[in-house]
Amino acid sequence: MFTTRPELVGTHGMVASTHWLASSAGMAVLEDGGNAFDAAVAAGFVLQVVEPHLNGPGGEVPVLFAAAGESTPRVLAGQGVAPAGATAEHYRSLGLDLVPGSGLLAATVPGAWDGWLTLLRDYGTKTLREVLDHAIGYARDGFPLLERVSAIVDTVSDLFRDHWTSSAALWMPGGAPPKPGSRFRNPKLADTWEWLLAAGEAAGSDREAQIEAARRAWSQGFVAAQVDEFCKTAFRDESGRDHAGVLTGQDMASWQATYEDAVAVEFGEWTVAKVGGWSQGPVLLQQLLLLEGFSDRLSYVDGVPTAETVHIAVECAKLAFADREAWYGDTGEVPLDVLLSREYAAERRSLVGDTASMELRPGSPGGREVLLPEHIRAGHAAAGRERGGGALGEPTVERTGVSRGDTVHVDVVDRWGNIVSATPSGGWLQSSPTIPSLGFCLGSRAQMFWLDQGLPNSLVPGRRPRITLSPSLALRDGLPALAFGTPGGDQQDQWQLAFWLAHTAGGMNLQEAIDSPMWHTNAFPSSFAPRGWTPGELVAETRMGTAALAELSARGHQVVEAGPWTLGRMSAVARDARDGFLRAAANPRGNQGYAVGR
Repeated sequence: MFTTRPELVGTHGMVASTHWLASSAGMAVLEDGGNAFDAAVAAGFVLQVVEPHLNGPGGEVPVLFAAAGESTPRVLAGQGVAPAGATAEHYRSLGLDLVPGSGLLAATVPGAWDGWLTLLRDYGTKTLREVLDHAIGYARDGFPLLERVSAIVDTVSDLFRDHWTSSAALWMPGGAPPKPGSRFRNPKLADTWEWLLAAGEAAGSDREAQIEAARRAWSQGFVAAQVDEFCKTAFRDESGRDHAGVLTGQDMASWQATYEDAVAVEFGEWTVAKVGGWSQGPVLLQQLLLLEGFSDRLSYVDGVPTAETVHIAVECAKLAFADREAWYGDTGEVPLDVLLSREYAAERRSLVGDTASMELRPGSPGGREVLLPEHIRAGHAAAGRERGGGALGEPTVERTGVSRGDTVHVDVVDRWGNIVSATPSGGWLQSSPTIPSLGFCLGSRAQMFWLDQGLPNSLVPGRRPRITLSPSLALRDGLPALAFGTPGGDQQDQWQLAFWLAHTAGGMNLQEAIDSPMWHTNAFPSSFAPRGWTPGELVAETRMGTAALAELSARGHQVVEAGPWTLGRMSAVARDARDGFLRAAANPRGNQGYAVGR
């Protein structure tokens, strides 16, 4: 079948990401003798510079990986926790019933710096300077500004001018949004990184000692001090009022990235691994378990899914995401043993009919009583999303700075067999005011918490929000074989499902599977403020075909035609243990994602 670009095949190394400069930086590190972990870290820092509307130094990063010679995938949890002062009582005392989607109140402890450095220390081979120099160069010397960045700055320009003047100073030089394609610089960010490097290198010549010193310099030094001071000032947020933050330097000093086991389920020759139940990761596994009973009804014709395939996948997604809403969170008590059992999947599968469901139907794993937030039970959520609000592969951004979830992604595989999948996010330029002394802003991930208490995803100091970030890794015949993922908030594990079905059920190679028409549903509560949803809504690329879209409408789906090439920003890399070949592919949508390798 026709593909927009070839599937890359080689033997040395492969990098695929959402931006060509990040992929190139990662490949440069591989060419310089680095491994997949070195390359992923280098690419990750470049993404903070060149896609600042989708991730930044104040954000977070979950990483799913398998080291060479190991068959057990691991997770690097670079997601910071709610600050000590982030109590439901405090937010309600401010007259809030949801955590604002923008501003300082939505900040969790920044996790990306410590996450990337922890991974580099334990699995990389390069020094911090060797992987960070690429990003510093783009920040200081400039990079071509994406059209989308200019458009987002224009959207929030009044907010910047009137309330976030430090953001206006950085992102609106001369008082207007920068022009698309212009050379943009962030020298203050480059200065911050150079200061951290100097602090690390002052520890001596030992690579690991330098990394440890740079970690401390972030969480206990200049960066933490500047964050602490900045959060004491009140800034405008989504509520329409000014609020100071609750994040402190002590919060930053008290947290560090950790490792944990991945969650995995076997599907014949494949084993699919995901981040645990404090993320939305297991929802992909739940969808795959549900779809096992429909395998004889899933098919592709000339690279295009049939209407039957899309209908069944969407109905299974609704059930899995309803469970996400009811049961996932950072409580340590998510009943994954039941949720990921084939017995539970068989029970839930019986709810899939021939027409579209309009209900939110979480299950009762092990007989547990379902408890949903008042916001959902009262029906507020169903009226809260503008139609088609999650349709595009770039985030929906409001003038208040609220972003409904997008991010970046990078996958790397090397000649030794190391394989990495990472989905960095947060610290969006539009979601929080720029800290002028640092050149970046804080994240807004706390908006994913509920203020209602007693829920798996309730706001509790020291907990991680139930994030949408969801890298993936798959083993074939017990050996790490495939890393993949996409930005897209709530849509991540739906677009990944579409890719997986095209690759496994449709028999397509990586690029063919990424190019195949994508779809998703918005028929469950959004993870982003104001937490809206549209029952029955199905967003699909028009390349699916007029007849298929008509059949889906006839089945009761509220079909939103998203255009021919709009959904998903997938990338993937693979390693075939049989011949040692490495493969890679990247998303053509938006003319931005790129895979490189040899």
